[in-house]
Amino acid sequence: MQQSGPAGLSGLCRVTDHLYLSNGRAASDSSQVTRCNITCIVNVTETGSSCPPPPGVEEYIHIRVSDSPLSPLSVHFDEVADKIHLTAERGGRTLVHCNAGVSRSASVCMAYLMKHRGATLLEAHRWVKTCRPMVRPNNGFWKQLTQYEMELRGCNSVRMVTSSMGEIPDIYEEEARNMMPL
Repeated sequence: MQQSGPAGLSGLCRVTDHLYLSNGRAASDSSQVTRCNITCIVNVTETGSSCPPPPGVEEYIHIRVSDSPLSPLSVHFDEVADKIHLTAERGGRTLVHCNAGVSRSASVCMAYLMKHRGATLLEAHRWVKTCRPMVRPNNGFWKQLTQYEMELRGCNSVRMVTSSMGEIPDIYEEEARNMMPL
């Protein structure tokens, strides 16, 4: 698995040669979008941009989803993963963003890596977190990602477990224990 390093925490973070992840502010920076040769933008927020896409962006897709554990993000996993894949096959580059570039957009990128790059959910999370260290999908999106991994692979590399903070992915178990008062 080829991984790219951070492109500046406030900028566009390269996940693969054809996939970038960012927050809304960086996605609206036409100089960054142009410099990275982005041809497709996927906006995963409740409200869309009122600005036209920067020059060179041929497709702008808005997935209206709030950053709530109850939001049905998984209904968009296949659609967005396939769009990223198709854009790459055509030689284009996709930028996926949400408001902070932490939960919704990261979850969608992880779904793409599982479906089209053969990554397990655990590998996809590490891959995206390497590119953008602040990545942290909400627990509802984790639950949807574990279900998606089960559909794709027939097994799970990440499990949801009960903790004092509610249901969390097992990769956060130690962190949750360390947050408990002594």
